[in-house]
Amino acid sequence: MTAVWPGLPYPLGATWDGSGVNFALFSANAERVELCLFERPDRPETARVVLPEFTNQVWHGYLPDVRPGQLYGYRVYGPYEPERGHRFNAHKLLLDPYAKAIRGTLQWSDALFGYRIGHPRGDLSFDRRDSARFMPKSQVVDSLYHWGDDRRPHVAWQDSILYETHVRGFTMRHPSIPQPQRGTFSGLGSPEAIEHLTRLGVTAVELLPVHAYFDEGMLAGQGLTNYWGYNSIGFFAPHARYSANGEAVDEFRAMVRELHRAGIEVILDVVYNHTAEGSELGPTFCFRGIDNASYYRLVPGSERHYINDTGCGNTWNASHPRAIQLVLDSLRYWVQEMHVDGFRFDLAPILGREPTGYDPNSGFFDAILQDPVLRDVKLIAEPWDIGPGGYQLGAFPPGWAEWNDRYRDDSRGFWRGDAGTLPQFVRRVHGSADIFDRLGRRPWSTVNYVASHDGFTLNDIVSYATHHNFAAGQQYDGGNNNLSANYGHEGPTDDSGIIAVRQQQLRNFLATLLLSQGTPMLHAGDEIGRTQNGNNNAYCLDDETNWLDWEGITPTGHDLFAFTQKLIQLRKKHPVLRRPRYLHGQQASQEGVKDVTWVASDGGEMRPEQWADPNHRSVGMMLNGRAGEFVDARGRPTPDTVLLVLINGAQDSVTFTLPSVTGHSRWRVEADTSDPQRDSEDGGAGGDRRDIPALSMMVLVAE
Repeated sequence: MTAVWPGLPYPLGATWDGSGVNFALFSANAERVELCLFERPDRPETARVVLPEFTNQVWHGYLPDVRPGQLYGYRVYGPYEPERGHRFNAHKLLLDPYAKAIRGTLQWSDALFGYRIGHPRGDLSFDRRDSARFMPKSQVVDSLYHWGDDRRPHVAWQDSILYETHVRGFTMRHPSIPQPQRGTFSGLGSPEAIEHLTRLGVTAVELLPVHAYFDEGMLAGQGLTNYWGYNSIGFFAPHARYSANGEAVDEFRAMVRELHRAGIEVILDVVYNHTAEGSELGPTFCFRGIDNASYYRLVPGSERHYINDTGCGNTWNASHPRAIQLVLDSLRYWVQEMHVDGFRFDLAPILGREPTGYDPNSGFFDAILQDPVLRDVKLIAEPWDIGPGGYQLGAFPPGWAEWNDRYRDDSRGFWRGDAGTLPQFVRRVHGSADIFDRLGRRPWSTVNYVASHDGFTLNDIVSYATHHNFAAGQQYDGGNNNLSANYGHEGPTDDSGIIAVRQQQLRNFLATLLLSQGTPMLHAGDEIGRTQNGNNNAYCLDDETNWLDWEGITPTGHDLFAFTQKLIQLRKKHPVLRRPRYLHGQQASQEGVKDVTWVASDGGEMRPEQWADPNHRSVGMMLNGRAGEFVDARGRPTPDTVLLVLINGAQDSVTFTLPSVTGHSRWRVEADTSDPQRDSEDGGAGGDRRDIPALSMMVLVAE
């Protein structure tokens, strides 16, 4: 018989103290909780223990004979009354919400559901089949890890360059990485993977979800997977499939340590807005069977049904104190025990939703602000969900950065040639001050991107006029508003003229991104011309559609990488491209040159009628690095020279008169999207005229 002592109601989860393990599980509405122990994920339980104590809505017990590595799960007893929001069913084995590791593979079966599939009463019926043999198991973990000399890079926000990537997709086809390590944390932490990142010059990887997640039954039945991973079930456990050696926790830590040694931060894309349990017709894996009424938002007066502000069947109840606690405990765990540097929150308005709607002063945001561990890490919001008032770009609290889809759309529209897009395009290049310049928020608050995991790759934006998802075996269609163009042929072509304009447009997008104020984010593979063959919703394809093809990089892909390198080096070299405060043309240097000037083709400032002209498609952005007082974290001045970025989004060349700058005799060309090989050549003197080819950008530096 397994010994059990009273234990403590804290910390929640399974905690090894060097002698035994304390188990603590929150459930306000349960009547009894049983702890089930297993030797292997695919074998029956070896013991079942009733947690003997119930303190402050936490069920707890201490097992002195249990050690790290122990597999376990819970059975929770209580009312099965869906109309009142309760869905307890002790026949269903449940994962621990605080499990640090999850072992075994989910096997889809009707026994996973709390109700009888096909019963006339639907989810109001009750299923008595045992789900244990179909469920993965939680595992006790020893949190001790020897980090050695690991130090977080602490890259300043204004110096950050993000690189969004997928752990599996980044290395699955890398020929220099040993086969067992491909697609794993070890692969991403390998010298070969890190060498690419350091050569490119990015400062952080933003990883698509690495929390333990399940594939939906619908996908599993079609032989597909939830490749992106936005279907979390364990907010503390790294996804076991990304482990090469079966020890996902320590393997993740080793990856972080190696990335930190290279000066690269690790940011996690986290999904605290919904779980893998889906709607009221979904399975019972964890939260639904532990305390459905506490963890999920239910329809008032019809608690059988879930509020679905996520589009995924359920919505996390971020106004419940224990649900908030779980998210905060999870975030702190990843910072303190796993050494990550920040988080990108999927469908982040969910976390700010109170019963009255979205509130930037919600309990969750207030708790983050006051938390000594979390308030200083990088916090990035995806600022929309599908609920009422769900689009909240610019409405997050100070200290947060936000994915800026306006930047994406306005950049695509301008370079595609859409009429009347110049003013909005300039606002995005300027750092979207019209959206973010309030409450002391800084330009880095806008995370600028042209492409991300969700939608076309950068290459496909200039290669396809519409999406082609079914051609890749995709069963779920993506959006139609891609703001893309194919320039004369849909998809791959041998036409040298079409190839040339596409490559130039890729360089325009990259130059726009890396020369804008704000935080740039690249999507993995865009720097080498990766394609998804026109698929703009490849979330369920774990194949070559999503994996980077390292051996298939074309000569134009290598050239694109070199040009991206050059732009990143240019950004790092010139502080004026990443100022920590907004530039509004209100400060000037001693020579009278403003911090930012929008230059017309005649060399003077842009006039109101030019801004108002929907067909006007050219502008110069002159940034004066000597205007205003800027210092680094140690108080050292960060002066710069004067930069001139000439932008021509027209179909014909435009002749610019170069502005004259007192104290500077000539301009030097640093980058040219129409000629990527051009580098550090004379650009002419003030007053000289310079032709800027159609659909191109040129960067000049005052000497």
